[in-house]
Amino acid sequence: MKDEGYTSLGRFIDLLLDAICVVDKSGCFEFVSAGAERIFGYTPDEMIGMKMLDLVLPEDRERTLAAAEEIMASRYKVDFENRYVRKDGAIVDILWSARWSEEYQQRVAVARDITKNKNAERRQAALYEISEAVHLAEDLLSLYGHLHQIIAKLLPAENFAIALYDQDLNQLDFPYRIAVAENNVAHFGSVNLFAEQIIQTGESSLFCPVCETYTFPVGETPINPHISWLGVPLKLQKGVIGALIMHSTPGARTYTAQDCELVEFVSSQIAFAIERRQMLARLEHIALYDQLTHLPNRELFYDRFQKALSRAHREASYFSLLYLDLDKFKWVNDSYGHSVGDMLLQITAQRLLGCVRASDTVARFGGDEFVILLERVDSAHNTLLVAQKILETLSQPFELADHQIHVFPSIGVAFYPEHGRDEQQLLSCADDAMYKAKKNGGNRIELGYPGLRGKHLEALMV
Repeated sequence: MKDEGYTSLGRFIDLLLDAICVVDKSGCFEFVSAGAERIFGYTPDEMIGMKMLDLVLPEDRERTLAAAEEIMASRYKVDFENRYVRKDGAIVDILWSARWSEEYQQRVAVARDITKNKNAERRQAALYEISEAVHLAEDLLSLYGHLHQIIAKLLPAENFAIALYDQDLNQLDFPYRIAVAENNVAHFGSVNLFAEQIIQTGESSLFCPVCETYTFPVGETPINPHISWLGVPLKLQKGVIGALIMHSTPGARTYTAQDCELVEFVSSQIAFAIERRQMLARLEHIALYDQLTHLPNRELFYDRFQKALSRAHREASYFSLLYLDLDKFKWVNDSYGHSVGDMLLQITAQRLLGCVRASDTVARFGGDEFVILLERVDSAHNTLLVAQKILETLSQPFELADHQIHVFPSIGVAFYPEHGRDEQQLLSCADDAMYKAKKNGGNRIELGYPGLRGKHLEALMV
């Protein structure tokens, strides 16, 4: 009667949606109920003798081993969660309650599939993080990095790229691309090809060596057919603006349809986040940059100037200001028209940028006036070398509208802290020096400190 009762109970156990698993001390399955097949995809007969850890997602194996040791020590645990890889490659989230039997040297556990709930949590968390990223990111590159981190929480994304498509220019660009796999032209060619295919079709694509759910265009194959690829379009109402591209590394798990669905769910929010940050970047550029020369305007210059003052005060370092304008600029406008004058200012801006370091700031204050902030210069001599280089560069003829035009700069120089310790003092000093240079005939450099003019200027240049 006892055996009959046990057999009858076994039939009821097989009706459970949860799975009952018995694992020996070495971690091999000794018994699993029929519910295991619904969860893991393997039949009970297939699972008997398999090592439990071989089915655990690699990222979760270390903490799963730690939990197993804790169960064997404390003999009871009811709230452990980890992820398993099903027979079909899909990832399943499991909630375990487990107990250790010292008498039989076995772990007896009940497994519950909580994948739907966990995926819903991940999706909502990802949407919230994407929304927050728009506000936290200082610029577009920072936003792309945040988005990469968010995707990496959902699935493997060591090799990840954001491709953006400009419909007006019919141009594909990769503003963000991280690759830890092979770094060669052929590899990046596969990424470009995959991205183009996603954007042209507007459909997600999944390629893996096992399922072959995607094939590259005719005559083309992925550079490494042993890795899987996942691409999802970034769509807005106006159309496809780009794509998210990722691929695995050799030997790593392949992407699944479940992964594709998860990324598709957040892709619209990502597309919106990118568009919003692009719009903010354009507005910031309009607010902080001169629209003709694309140099910083007064507002951005003053912001950087204040930071330079704070840094110089904190580090006991030095910086310099160059204030310049172009002699005969009004004559150019009157003689050749404002369009030629605009071209002259644009070329002047590029020449100035070529004379300074990337860490320096060249700003346009308006008209033909430019101010240059040279940070961390260790001597007046080095500042004057830069000023002399600018003088020589701007003295070269400008080829504009089939005319060779000569204009010459007048440059005023001020040093921190010799000529002032605040914004007003230093700018006034450099501005006054510039007007003295113009008064003395132009095409020259003047220092804003009376005692350093003339022969002292020549001495500093030695």
